[in-house]
Amino acid sequence: MSMLPLLLIIVVFYFFMIRPQLKKSKDQKKYREALKKGDKIITIGGVHGKIAEMNDKTFIIEVEGGNRLKVERSAVSMEFSATLEQNT
Repeated sequence: MSMLPLLLIIVVFYFFMIRPQLKKSKDQKKYREALKKGDKIITIGGVHGKIAEMNDKTFIIEVEGGNRLKVERSAVSMEFSATLEQNT
């Protein structure tokens, strides 16, 4: 009976902290895999650009002025890029 509060705390942590984080990371992975050439993105660092070329783990994005940057796929922000798509 004394283990019941401890188990309850573990269940609460799982459903309110761990599970949502796992779902969010899975959604981000799907989003990054679904990106294609020509999509407008925003990186975690705030760089706005359009995907010019794609490799397995990197993108080459074209930023304002025609400059090109090589960016890791993991550096693309799903939240910021989604707001960019809504504003367009």
